[in-house]
Amino acid sequence: MEYRRLGKSGLKVSALSLGSWVTYGNQVDEKSAIELMSAARDHGVNFFDNAEVYAFGRSEEVMGAALKKLGWDRLTYVVSTKFFWGVAAKFGDGVNEKNTLNRKYLMQAIDHSLKRLGLDFVDLVYCHRPDAHTPLEETVYAMHDMIASGKALYWGTSEWSAAEITAAWHIADKHHLHKPVMEQPEYNLFHRKRVEIEYARLYEDIGLGLTTWSPLASGLLTGKYAKGVPADSRGSLKNMAWMQDQLLDADKNARVAKLTEIAKKIGCTTAQLAIAWCLKNPRVSTVITGASRMTQFTENMKALDVAAKLDSTILAEMSEIIGAHHA
Repeated sequence: MEYRRLGKSGLKVSALSLGSWVTYGNQVDEKSAIELMSAARDHGVNFFDNAEVYAFGRSEEVMGAALKKLGWDRLTYVVSTKFFWGVAAKFGDGVNEKNTLNRKYLMQAIDHSLKRLGLDFVDLVYCHRPDAHTPLEETVYAMHDMIASGKALYWGTSEWSAAEITAAWHIADKHHLHKPVMEQPEYNLFHRKRVEIEYARLYEDIGLGLTTWSPLASGLLTGKYAKGVPADSRGSLKNMAWMQDQLLDADKNARVAKLTEIAKKIGCTTAQLAIAWCLKNPRVSTVITGASRMTQFTENMKALDVAAKLDSTILAEMSEIIGAHHA
């Protein structure tokens, strides 16, 4: 496993990490989580990504139960959670329970997440989306206090604009508060602009680290949606029905078929090729992978070896197929 610094912080995370979106609490139960997380550790993975909204809190409970049974030394792994949507869609509809980054919500949300995870603190905590209805200074102070209280070690953002991240960083800098360290954006061959263009200055200006998600574009870049939605796939889940138009996009699937030819030439799967492409970006601290089965996980981990085979010629060929800075 390769380990990379999280931006300009001193924390090192595995280049490939294991996430729980869609899977934990839906496709993955406690027993499967223990199996997958144990295998991840054996492969050198040290970062496990989560969020309170995943499976309405159930994802954190599953991961927490797995961590308790695995009994790893706390210093040896990194866990994250994210706040914005809350779990109100299932448990309540109060005005301060969801879709906010106000101080009341944030200070209570961290306590609920820690209880579900069975942890004294999380390593990384994210503002899962920007909140236009809460003063940014209020959010920055709340995130600082979360860290100052010892409930989290680093904070960052997810799917924030470059302008929003910069504004938060400058508020923290002005008031000598803990600054945002990382951003968690979608990043894959079909979704490149934000990471490669919009954030370009932030890597040097504020030392932004990236924990990127959806390297396979929710499975589109595996090639398995070329002939429809497989029965056991993410796209077949009721709560993922909104993805189907994207997954069945004829033009994109035609491009994926061309990527598959490249994958065959270098002796790997299309999925491994897509993940390896993400790894080639030195700005990416870690690529968050997902898996509901051990076979998927094992396949994903081999992307590290594939990345070594991606020279400038292959990368240029891939960009030509997709189109530079797609989406």
